[in-house]
Amino acid sequence: MKQITPAKITLLCEGVYYGSEDIKNTEISSITTDSRNITSGGAFVAIKGARTDGNKYIMQTYNNGAVCCISEFTPQEACGTGKLPAGCAFIKVKSCYQALKDIATFYRTVCGTKIIGITGSVGKTTTKEMVASVLSEHFNTLKTQGNFNNEVGVPLTLFRLREEHEIAVVEMGISEFGEMTRLSKIVKPDICIITNIGQCHLENLGDRNGVLKAKTEIFSSMAEDGTAYLNGDDDKLLQIKEAGGNKPVFFGTGSNCDVYAENIVQKGLEGTYFDAVAGDKRIPLHVPVPGMHMVTNALAAVAVATGLGMEAEEIAMGISKFQPAGGHSNIKKTARFTIMDDCYNASPASMKAAIDVLSAVKTYKIAIIGDMFELGANEKIMHFDIGAYAVQKGIDCIVCAGELAKQYVAGALAIDENHNIMYYENTDRVVEMLGNIVKDGSSILVKASHAMEFNKITSALENM
Repeated sequence: MKQITPAKITLLCEGVYYGSEDIKNTEISSITTDSRNITSGGAFVAIKGARTDGNKYIMQTYNNGAVCCISEFTPQEACGTGKLPAGCAFIKVKSCYQALKDIATFYRTVCGTKIIGITGSVGKTTTKEMVASVLSEHFNTLKTQGNFNNEVGVPLTLFRLREEHEIAVVEMGISEFGEMTRLSKIVKPDICIITNIGQCHLENLGDRNGVLKAKTEIFSSMAEDGTAYLNGDDDKLLQIKEAGGNKPVFFGTGSNCDVYAENIVQKGLEGTYFDAVAGDKRIPLHVPVPGMHMVTNALAAVAVATGLGMEAEEIAMGISKFQPAGGHSNIKKTARFTIMDDCYNASPASMKAAIDVLSAVKTYKIAIIGDMFELGANEKIMHFDIGAYAVQKGIDCIVCAGELAKQYVAGALAIDENHNIMYYENTDRVVEMLGNIVKDGSSILVKASHAMEFNKITSALENM
């Protein structure tokens, strides 16, 4: 890692240095908070979290090749000994969480990589994967792994940057005001993408106006010559006339956008075909994952790629190779079922989008849906509306799990009191009852907020 040495880390974090003087100015090979991922010559940040205390693994990381450990304690307090292995360093800091941000902020400045920051209420991860898939056709591209999009995950993504990377696609997620400002200060994005402004994290952000305010903090540290790419189908984003002093570029399904879609043909689970229009370019595309929301995600990738000078053939190839991240609109076919694995997270908008996809299939349709969290004061109404929506869209069987999911049931019964609806108090109970719920040949949607652990349901279905 360029210019990242134990001496530099000590200076950046206002830390206290212990151990070998010989390696003070030796570049660190990597930085991690997971002791299982330590590499030879790497540094380990011993975060004390809710589930485990990284300090327990400090000596183990030294044994596995770490040359530097960062902790909020002295070596004696953290390791039970003041004597460190030969050739190793230890840095005591006030806060390991702040240390991650301080180091990442500096490291970003020494990397010449162009960075694309992606945020929005829903679709961040899918858009990140779509953009990275397209840009990889032309550039050496780094992307956020999984959902490492918070004030720990973003620094860890930046620590993976190396000189060969031309572009990095960094997902940035928030749940409160000020958080995006802090992330933007670390990332300093050259390009910003906002996917939409929806009903997420309303407990802290209040309403969609609050969400808009919080998400657009991403512009606070955008490069002076940076460009914002915004979803022109979103009424809130469409109001933005300038971002970081520059005119934004809008993408969307309407011809009022700078980059838009024409001749859209949906082919069910096969995906969607359409033409992307960007200036004088018309690019025939096939998005291999179903849903109109996937068209919008693809248009974001097209907008950025054309802005970076990519050729139409490269863009089309990148879109065709797109594969969603685990738990994000994955279509899994087994000998008995087609599973729509969308269990990573849920909001009213993404829940409706998933139900729309399920409603278009020709088989028996089952929606297994669970609680959506962090929706604020109107959470019951939002769940009620989703239950009603599922019936209106022709879903044959609706399976609900969780305390808030009782409102799915109420909403569904308000439309059709005889509809096929099942309710279970928790995820484990759904797993137990799957044999009585599913039918061979069914298409099954599995979706809820991450904390509901609906991945247990998808795993059970795959093994039936």
